[in-house]
Amino acid sequence: MIVRKIMLLGEIGVGKTSIVRRLAFDRFDGIYKATLGTDVYRYEINPSPGAEPFHFIIWDTDGNFGNSIFQHVYVKQAHAALIIGDVTRRSTLEHMVKLGEGFMEALPGRPFSYVINKNDLLAPGDTLDVPPGLSNDEFPTIRTSAKTGEHVQQAFHDIATIILRRG
Repeated sequence: MIVRKIMLLGEIGVGKTSIVRRLAFDRFDGIYKATLGTDVYRYEINPSPGAEPFHFIIWDTDGNFGNSIFQHVYVKQAHAALIIGDVTRRSTLEHMVKLGEGFMEALPGRPFSYVINKNDLLAPGDTLDVPPGLSNDEFPTIRTSAKTGEHVQQAFHDIATIILRRG
């Protein structure tokens, strides 16, 4: 079995813990409790039919780190990251771009995806004002809702596929 370490990065309150709990336990808890340091989860995913399954070790990080996360041991040996922002707070989307740049600098060549969470909070017809750097074909962007489960598994499946493709 292939084991890969995946980092969840983003500001406080963007839904990192809610996303990983939706993935691992298929549940959502509306009571917010901030992560202190990191929490570690395990999840098995099959990136493609006939491929060997991945065993993800998912590190859910404290949003207080900001870009200083890249100086901590937490990111050491990470194979990829999901960088998460809150669709209702543009500042978190702008910070996603900075975290993406920091991840590329700290771990060159490692894949990451941008995840715009809380999609369920957009009213029908609302458009998203995407900051420069998020609409980039090189770094995939997926919109999720940890509350409804929309595209949560897809975000992890996509990063597994990228890891598999890059070897």
